[in-house]
Amino acid sequence: MASGTSYRTIDARPNGESLIKPGELVDLVEVTPLTLTDRRIYNQLLENAWDAIDKPVTHVISKSSLRGSHNSNDRVGESVERLMTAIVRVAVNWDGEAAVERVQLLGGNIESLRNDGLFEYEIPPRLRKIIRNSTVFARLQREVMFALSSKYALTLYEMVQKRGNLKYRSSEKFTLDALRGVLGVPKGKLTSWSNLNLRAVQPAVKEVNALSGFMVELSPIKTGRRVTHVELRWWRKDGDGVGKVERELSYSKVGRKVRMEEGSGDTATPMQVSTSAPRPAWLDAKGDALRTETYETARMRHPGYDIYFVEGEWRGWAAGREAPTDPDRAFLAFFRKFAEANPL
Repeated sequence: MASGTSYRTIDARPNGESLIKPGELVDLVEVTPLTLTDRRIYNQLLENAWDAIDKPVTHVISKSSLRGSHNSNDRVGESVERLMTAIVRVAVNWDGEAAVERVQLLGGNIESLRNDGLFEYEIPPRLRKIIRNSTVFARLQREVMFALSSKYALTLYEMVQKRGNLKYRSSEKFTLDALRGVLGVPKGKLTSWSNLNLRAVQPAVKEVNALSGFMVELSPIKTGRRVTHVELRWWRKDGDGVGKVERELSYSKVGRKVRMEEGSGDTATPMQVSTSAPRPAWLDAKGDALRTETYETARMRHPGYDIYFVEGEWRGWAAGREAPTDPDRAFLAFFRKFAEANPL
């Protein structure tokens, strides 16, 4: 992921293992819900067009690349037609103010009728402009994208990949309606939090936790007696966790669901990270850990910040200075000034 005005999304380069997706196309709201196959194919179309994605040109890709392991081209054609008719709402900045832009995902195209033929397509002009101005993106691992088994899991994975490298943030809140829109839940479906959580959220969380480089949690927030918001939290896995992901991706998909259930206790649960997250090993070289209650106080006072990143900043600032008589109190004082200088 990249952010800031000094680096544009179109300057990021895909490689053999990963592709680039503009952040605006990660957190979009699907007015016309798409399927898992639609989203995979669209990511492949973006990748194929990447070198000239902001230019008014046509792009060509083989149908076999989009078809994957399926022998029939019918699925490709159906996805293309859904992508052509799909209207999405994208959050943009218009003359310095927040705005909503409605765009189509895919422009005109032509498909060879040959089974091994080509597919030629266009990126719509307004979408090209959004991509050209984008400064935030998600880097998606191709192997993970094809391993995830639901569109909700793929969407959640993209959301975390977009946010995972943010320096100061490790959480974000969404209204329930906003989360449902980003996940692409069809209108009138999964209207209650209990159904949304059971059918979409928890299965997606399990898959992302098992197959990506991050652990993630989605926690309900109530207003009165109703769930009105959801907080997304994420944290990067350590070396052992990444090793488990690599091994799982090398296994057959057969039995994966059972393995995910059996391995769900191997890593700190999402709720544990909000109360007693493991302190990264790189901080050990900078000084002894603070009291557990100090970290919890920091989380309560400054929700959304990565407390261990801030601790690293504090220890770097304090290096060479006289050691404080009360390190815990000194850290909390530093954290307050840091949060004021670096608002989320």
